[in-house]
Amino acid sequence: MAQKKEDGRTRKRTPLTTGGRRKSCFFCKSKVDEIDYKNIGELRRYISEKGKIRSRRISGACRRHQRQVAVAIKRAREMALLPYVAEGRDDREGGGRRDRGDRGERGDR
Repeated sequence: MAQKKEDGRTRKRTPLTTGGRRKSCFFCKSKVDEIDYKNIGELRRYISEKGKIRSRRISGACRRHQRQVAVAIKRAREMALLPYVAEGRDDREGGGRRDRGDRGERGDR
């Protein structure tokens, strides 16, 4: 669709070139109907290092299977088969607000 500027010229939008092929869905290729929450090895591919569920854009799953992956991950977390967050507290650098160093709990302000 062309847009008109104030001086009457039109500018056409060019489609973005990603430079590669779109990922095909692993589950569609292997003709999987339902994704099982007990298959932890397969579900770990769809979780980031911090424990977040990866998006469709990153995982390459189709819309239908991405929904099934999300539900399966949430069920596996509820059954304590997968962690909710990354393991260990030393993942955060700098410590955040809770790291008070040598000052103690609250008294030394």
